[in-house]
Amino acid sequence: MKYRFVLLLFSATPLLSYGQTTALDSKVAQVKDSVVAWRRHLHQNPELSNREYHTAAFVAARLQQLGLEVKTGVGKTGVVALLKGGKPGPVVALRADMDALPVKERASIPFKSVDSAEYLGQKVPVMHACGHDSHVAILLGTATVLSSMQKDLHGTIKFIFQPAEEGPPGDEEGGAPLMIKEGVMDNPKVDAIFGLHINSQTPVGTIKYKSGAVMASSDWFSVQVKGKQSHGSQPWSGIDPVVVAAQIIQGFQTIVSRQAELTKAPVVITVGKIHSGVRNNIIPEDLLMEGTIRTLDGAMQKQVHEKMQLTATKIAEASGATANFSVTTKTEVTYNNPELVKRMLPSLEAAAGKDHVKESDWTTGAEDFSFFGDKAPAFFFFLGGMPLDQDPAKAAAHHTPDFYIDDSKLDVGVKTFCQLVIDYAAKAGK
Repeated sequence: MKYRFVLLLFSATPLLSYGQTTALDSKVAQVKDSVVAWRRHLHQNPELSNREYHTAAFVAARLQQLGLEVKTGVGKTGVVALLKGGKPGPVVALRADMDALPVKERASIPFKSVDSAEYLGQKVPVMHACGHDSHVAILLGTATVLSSMQKDLHGTIKFIFQPAEEGPPGDEEGGAPLMIKEGVMDNPKVDAIFGLHINSQTPVGTIKYKSGAVMASSDWFSVQVKGKQSHGSQPWSGIDPVVVAAQIIQGFQTIVSRQAELTKAPVVITVGKIHSGVRNNIIPEDLLMEGTIRTLDGAMQKQVHEKMQLTATKIAEASGATANFSVTTKTEVTYNNPELVKRMLPSLEAAAGKDHVKESDWTTGAEDFSFFGDKAPAFFFFLGGMPLDQDPAKAAAHHTPDFYIDDSKLDVGVKTFCQLVIDYAAKAGK
């Protein structure tokens, strides 16, 4: 159940006075060059999900230098640090994900990744093609700034450096669910959690946010179709699972176009992989298709699962074949607590400038940050990293070889995290 209750009522204006804001600006400015340097080091040394050994060691060493209480090995390679403020108050968590992707980088930059690693038994190139290196650097910068303000802070700040946001390999556990399972949102119990994601198609330094559902759930599904093998010249003597699969794929798309209430929330069903057959003149006996489902409403998510099950089995049955449909939920809908968003929006505007904070539409991308929202009110937003002279329509998307981030405004992310922590904790501590 997502947290949707009303939080304690307090002023919706940033708490910091002019002098305090100036001091925060100065501290953020002092760490800016380090944040960029950290990001570029991590970019040049990427690691895949559940294999973030160097990254975790890099993070832990810097947190220990700040004198924080540091715990490593959380959720396999995760790092968690506590900063206890000098004044009483709530526990506020900040999260950054650390893993990279099996993508070969094409960008011509001095810190380009040329690394490779093993992924599911294959040697693959590795690249930070989603900007998680930026997230880690921003959170390290935030920890540095807030540590220097420790005696004036209300409550406790929990810094969560999470592995495997892109999904653990194979049958391994990992990511936010494993960290939560191991108690990351407890001891001490988190009262609110904030997260951000860099975006390659949003102008650098601009923040985008949305109240309520902001990112889709991500389900992985498979359909195993079983027909009857025959010679390709005599299809009537067999049952063709390829033709059955084609009809099932079409049927899935009519769930989107004719059965889902799209005025309520969007739905995406994508078949991304099909495997069947060994020879061009043999109708095979079996076929396996796999894909992903994206929804932005929990009830619709369940309904889509049921309709896909019915569609696959009945279409197969009509042709004399059988179909076994299975689905695994990888992430839930990322849900921003509306009351938390309303109260903390002035903090975003104070950090980035009101003209640089924009309300956005929801996205069918997915994030396992969603699971943290089951444990405490959550607020997840986006920070722009696209060069100002670039056309958003031409900017390379995430998870692609040409993905590129302008890291000149990572300090905006640092200041925003700091502003959120200070404002939320100090107000709640009064």
